[in-house]
Amino acid sequence: MSDTTIKTEILIHDLKVPISVIDAGAKSLLNRQNVYGPLTDKQIKVLKRIIRNTLTTQRLVNDVMELGRSREGVMITSDFPISVLVTSVLMEIFDLSDPSVAENIRKIKTYDELEQTVEASGARLFFDPKVWKTMVHLDEAKVRQILRNLVTNAFKHRSSVVKISGSIEGNQLALKVKDDGQGIRRADHQKIFETYFTTGSSIENAIISHGLGLAGVMVLLKDMGGTLTLNSANGKGAEFIVKIPL
Repeated sequence: MSDTTIKTEILIHDLKVPISVIDAGAKSLLNRQNVYGPLTDKQIKVLKRIIRNTLTTQRLVNDVMELGRSREGVMITSDFPISVLVTSVLMEIFDLSDPSVAENIRKIKTYDELEQTVEASGARLFFDPKVWKTMVHLDEAKVRQILRNLVTNAFKHRSSVVKISGSIEGNQLALKVKDDGQGIRRADHQKIFETYFTTGSSIENAIISHGLGLAGVMVLLKDMGGTLTLNSANGKGAEFIVKIPL
């Protein structure tokens, strides 16, 4: 490992403490107004924005650290049901985009309830009941990061709906995420997985592109022996299919 890599990993690790302090401070001001004083509506709005962005930063730091562990061959495997994987990913996504939906997801107990809760927000689930309850033995943090990145990208590019499905194919877990957006030109299919590549040339397009998240997905999948397939054409949405050996 090079000195540059070591310094980068130390920096990333050291970011966790100040981020946590910012998060705790903002939440204290918001939730303990009896101690710190009342807040105006505008102040509450700003604090909630700080908390959302702190959460985003925390996840980015954790994701980069997970990529580093993956590159070093570190796998922490456990048994977990597919239902927990999908539900936790949806909670993480809606924690940022619509906290009220995330809170409802935390309360539900059945697949049907989850399906109804997220459908109004543009997510459709397609899981066989047997598959939904299946226990798999994998590195949950890495699989969760993969699915979260794919679903987050799909939400960014959808016109109205994101479809999420899963199955067990032989000795592999197959996860599919499909959006109904503009799609990706066939000429860009290979480039789309390269770090920082975007489907547009402007800064705005770069910010909302498929690029960096998918590059991370490819790293994690490669280290777990998995594959990622893209089915898409310009104007016809994009479907990403992940297969991970169990």
